[in-house]
Amino acid sequence: MRNKRFNRYYVFACIGVLIASYYPLSMGVRVISDMIANGAVLKEDYPKYIIPYTPISIAIIAGVLLMPLFIKLLKRFALAGGAALSTGVFFGLELLFERKVVVSAAETVTKEIIVRLEDWQTYMCYAPRIQWGETVTSYETATEYKTKTAVEILMGDYNPAFKLHFYVISVVLILTILNCIYGFGQVIRTGERRRLKSLIIQSVCSLVFLGLCILACFTAFWRDGSIQVSPLSAALMALFFILLGVTTGVFAGSFLLEKRRLFAVLIPSVISSLMTLLMYIGEMFLLSGHLYKFGSGFLFDGIPGIVLAPIDLLIVLASGLITAILFSLLTKRKGSIN
Repeated sequence: MRNKRFNRYYVFACIGVLIASYYPLSMGVRVISDMIANGAVLKEDYPKYIIPYTPISIAIIAGVLLMPLFIKLLKRFALAGGAALSTGVFFGLELLFERKVVVSAAETVTKEIIVRLEDWQTYMCYAPRIQWGETVTSYETATEYKTKTAVEILMGDYNPAFKLHFYVISVVLILTILNCIYGFGQVIRTGERRRLKSLIIQSVCSLVFLGLCILACFTAFWRDGSIQVSPLSAALMALFFILLGVTTGVFAGSFLLEKRRLFAVLIPSVISSLMTLLMYIGEMFLLSGHLYKFGSGFLFDGIPGIVLAPIDLLIVLASGLITAILFSLLTKRKGSIN
């Protein structure tokens, strides 16, 4: 009976992942078709954020399709096998797209610029709502601004480490989504329910975080190219950073429920805060050692020597605190979840 339930679950999981991946997969097909036909993708035809979301989708599909095989061969380490495969697929496809796909755009009537996809993605990340040919503003020092054109950014005036943002987000999405799919599959297959509550929390966190990622794709949280963002943008960015940390902390904590309560609460909360801090580090790479400012005044001004403002430190701590509260509740009874 359990095998039949698992087989039905597996079929529905595969169908669900394929349906959810329709748009990213269609973006990949369009780009590959243009590359085969024209050798480049025109700027106006380039589907925004094909990287990293098309490789993410293919990676997750691969992991889900092979779930029964990994469960049969690796037993309780099935998720580790599926995660390793999917992560490898992601980075292989990501690097392939970045290095082989080129974007073509006309700067003037007589001049055309052709750049690799990773360089074009830099421009989209750096100034997501500025149109081609306009200028963008980058924070250069505490009191000085430097103006860069889109062309200057695309021609290589950037730090390639900006992709730390995309890679961290991508790996977190792959691991947490697979954790949910494999985890529920194991619950159905074995009847063991000790991780069930943590998997439900993981599913909610992952879906909300994925929703924020999709919103960021189409709006970039309404940033306008300025170092100081609007209150709405600041609130969404803060929520994004906190939820990234919590989602990662819940992933780690779901495997620690049988440990001593101190470790089951402390380790996930520390991981959550560290992941949020890592995203700030990625932002510093993107902005040449600076961060977006969420407002004016002491709370929002960078602390000398560490760049982070007090509000940023509060966001890092909030991520860990929320995770600690969740696992305090999950481990309240007999030090583990029942």
